[in-house]
Amino acid sequence: MNTSDAPPDASRPPRFRRRLASALAAGLAAVLLGTLGNATAVARNGHPAAVTCPPRLAGKATCYSGQDADGAHYTIAVPTRWNGSLVVHAHGGPDLGDSSDSSRSGDDLARWAVMVEEGYAWAGSSYRRGGYGTRMAAADTENARRLFIAEFGKPERTYVHGQSWGGNVAAKVAETYGSRPGAYDGALLTSGVLGGGSRGYDYRVDLRAVYQYYCHNHPRPSEPQYPLWQGLRAGSTMTAEGLRARLQECTGFASEPSERTAPQQRNLDDILAVTRIPERTLESHLRFATFTFRDIVSNRLGGRNPFGNRGVRYTGSHDDKALNAGVERFTADPTAHRDLSYDSDLTGRVPFPVLTLHAIGDPTAFVEHEAAYRDTLRGAGRTANLVQTFTTETEHSALSDSEYAGSLAALDNWVRSGHEPTARSIAASCDASDVSYGGGCFYDDGFGPAPYASRVRPRPGGLTWPAMTATQERAWSRIDGVGIAP
Repeated sequence: MNTSDAPPDASRPPRFRRRLASALAAGLAAVLLGTLGNATAVARNGHPAAVTCPPRLAGKATCYSGQDADGAHYTIAVPTRWNGSLVVHAHGGPDLGDSSDSSRSGDDLARWAVMVEEGYAWAGSSYRRGGYGTRMAAADTENARRLFIAEFGKPERTYVHGQSWGGNVAAKVAETYGSRPGAYDGALLTSGVLGGGSRGYDYRVDLRAVYQYYCHNHPRPSEPQYPLWQGLRAGSTMTAEGLRARLQECTGFASEPSERTAPQQRNLDDILAVTRIPERTLESHLRFATFTFRDIVSNRLGGRNPFGNRGVRYTGSHDDKALNAGVERFTADPTAHRDLSYDSDLTGRVPFPVLTLHAIGDPTAFVEHEAAYRDTLRGAGRTANLVQTFTTETEHSALSDSEYAGSLAALDNWVRSGHEPTARSIAASCDASDVSYGGGCFYDDGFGPAPYASRVRPRPGGLTWPAMTATQERAWSRIDGVGIAP
């Protein structure tokens, strides 16, 4: 339900109303003084400064931005007619860079403006730096919640939302901070990378190895050699454009099929068949397996290898025997695997309702990630806290506004009433949201994802979930320096 026309709740505590009035007045004053802008601004007193809202929210909300003590830029939006609840957003990626991206949280506010239009306040962090670090991102997301409370008071209810890798981050927020009284009431995970770090990228590990077997140009024989699990050697100056040129050279992926050479077409067919990666996202997956793997290995794990493919049998090529005999094999360093697992794997111990939304045809975060998450919560005995929904859409992180609005309404009603929704009831209620947003409703309420291992070849011992148990997490947390440093 769109609540933008609902009257303010006069029953809220006077302190709450004073904070909101003060915030709105500050926004108006900033407009009158001409101080609003799209760049992040921080007031001298350390409070967030008023900034221009995204065009879609003009006249509907007051927006603020700032930078927290850890260096993370953040953005906040408070609807003119606030329903009293807050959505804390965790963005995807990870973006690569040394510092916080001052524009990322503002861009995400524009992208998920529907949540503010539904009457929810919104807070999102850009994280204190780029690069991999799920617990770091979760801490920065939690800090955005605390900053909101310090400025505007405690919301009636708080929901954490995560998209793509942000789904992993938000799920980590739920497990790490969710048991604190009054912190969070529920989670909405959309297009989520929910298999965690130690298994969730295995198909990209396979792509990195299989690509090199067929293409021999990443690195070329004439270039310095390095183990493929590094993604890219630390000192390389290769760019995304350079990687794209090598992929084109080997497979002709950017050309029409009629323009490819026979060797290019066979290489492309073999790589796609073996890795089960869609052709249209082959380049983006290879970029991740190159540049983000380099970040994980070289920048976050001190050069140690968290990945392995020993024991994996590759099938689907024109000559599986030759492929399996010739592909590069490697074994994970146990401490590196542990640190990546501790940082990003999930135990399934969520203390409140979690609703997920995923496109069945997602070519980036395969829908089988939802099966991994389902099995993770099942292994932790928490399936009663999970409802999963699926749509027939075919893009990653491009779900309709009607579905976002309906999902948030369903989660809110679940938390308020205690009555668990079903995939069918959520699908049926989406039409009401579509009256306001017109984005369409594409639910398949009878769909259930196949096991993760049906899409991503498991490593030995990798069929049981959770990938990290609560007992392992507790034991590892006592190890000095465990995980990935913020």
